[in-house]
Amino acid sequence: MKVTLWGTRGSIPSAGPETVRYGGNTACVEVRASDGSLLVLDAGSGIRRLGATLASERRIDLLLSHLHMDHVQGLGFFAPFFRPGAEVHLWGPSSTDQRMRERLARYLSPPLFPVRIRDLPCALSIHGLTEDPFALGPFRVTAKLICHPGGTLGYRIEEGGRVLAYLPDHEPALGVRHFPREPEWTSGYDLARGADVLIHDAQYADGEYADHEGWGHSAMSHTLAMASLCDVRRLVTFHHDPSHSDDFLDALHEDALSCRPPYELVPGREGLTLEV
Repeated sequence: MKVTLWGTRGSIPSAGPETVRYGGNTACVEVRASDGSLLVLDAGSGIRRLGATLASERRIDLLLSHLHMDHVQGLGFFAPFFRPGAEVHLWGPSSTDQRMRERLARYLSPPLFPVRIRDLPCALSIHGLTEDPFALGPFRVTAKLICHPGGTLGYRIEEGGRVLAYLPDHEPALGVRHFPREPEWTSGYDLARGADVLIHDAQYADGEYADHEGWGHSAMSHTLAMASLCDVRRLVTFHHDPSHSDDFLDALHEDALSCRPPYELVPGREGLTLEV
């Protein structure tokens, strides 16, 4: 698999001179199988630039982790939505009270957006996910609920014997005095265990977490501990706080590296491409 990060920020886009190296766009990740098949993870503002590169794609599968605005705000600017003949499959968390199409229509309709979801010219199919593994072309996809407000999915994506785990908004240390605990009590463990690459929420410095406990995000030490517990090969930090400058993030990662983690630590920067 080849993985490209098109947006790595959390909460709100944060473009500016202080965010050039890590990028200011919100969550979007491109995943390519060895045969060229495509998955897109989340539709934050980073999906606009990705969409501009997909003029020849016939089928696009877009997996949403959840429907918070920073993960769907790019939908209305995703070029394949406006291309007749494009086949777009949108996957995301099921709801007991409202179909995903109806929930997305709250955003893709006036007054928030001028074009209604029903008027998009592409061939759009929308699917609510269960926790049963399923195949998308060469990919085997497992989606499970993880600890983040609002019905949030993490993903485990397998192809050619390689594993990518994607947990962009995640607070596995919530309510735990000493993290980590036993794997069976840890949110997201089954998705991330033994992954070749884990893309994981690392929004806060440790000193910031106490003021944000319960908001659904991880301190850096929690992220590092999660990766160790799951015995991953590479950890990619993600969902950087919009107030954190490039210099702040550099220092945060230097401190993390000083702990000598037993895996490769990769700062999640917009534009980064990884071979899994």
